[in-house]
Amino acid sequence: MTTRIFAIANQKGGVGKTTSTINLAAFLANAGRKTLVIDLDPQSNTTTGLGVDSHAVGASIYEVLVNESVKPGDVIRKEIRPNLALLPAKVDLYAADIELVYLDNREYRMRHILDQIRNDYEFILIDCPPSLGLLTVNALTAADGVILPLQCEYFALEGMQQLLNTIRLVRDRLNNKVMLFGVVLTMFDSRTNLATEVVTEISQHFPKEKFDTLIPRNIRLSEAPSYGRTILEHDPRSPGALAYQKLAEEVIARAANMESLNA
Repeated sequence: MTTRIFAIANQKGGVGKTTSTINLAAFLANAGRKTLVIDLDPQSNTTTGLGVDSHAVGASIYEVLVNESVKPGDVIRKEIRPNLALLPAKVDLYAADIELVYLDNREYRMRHILDQIRNDYEFILIDCPPSLGLLTVNALTAADGVILPLQCEYFALEGMQQLLNTIRLVRDRLNNKVMLFGVVLTMFDSRTNLATEVVTEISQHFPKEKFDTLIPRNIRLSEAPSYGRTILEHDPRSPGALAYQKLAEEVIARAANMESLNA
């Protein structure tokens, strides 16, 4: 079994990054792919969105990152759903960006963590914070690829070049295999010309990387985290659920194609 590690990253907030992490993971797991979600965002919305109280998790990704005696296998919440596990976050993670500066191999902490557990999963999704600090650099250093959520709005491309430059720097200096695996367009509203224009523009700039699936604006997607549910559990027939199912199928197919090309 080949393990694929993807950082879900965009330093711009409010683009559907956490929603995409939770629901892509849910449909990967539903397709029988053993999946681990790592919440690397101090806001810990992925943790709570999967129904885990971030204030009562005990040890979390924070302890695993800063204390090598804490093993990831002891912190992972296994089988929170069939085929789905979670390495949770809590608010303490805000301190990690500062503490990591003073630790040895500070950019490689996440890679070391995943080396211990990667063979247990087919897909590992890392929900990155909306910044390009050491937490995100750790994710990029450990990842095979980056999935970049972009909101279908006027400023969709704003700041995107900064992330692409960071990926390039990480590839040159820390992890020569990391690449932009895919761009997923979120909050698409077919009723607006602007959304259609954004899709056209991204298709021109990233013809190979853009996923065909468009994630629509959907109230059911917005509601689901407040119940600690994925969209698969909350409303599996909603447009949002159908879109994330298709996205998961695209991710599986693209990952398999990469594997065959690298064979």
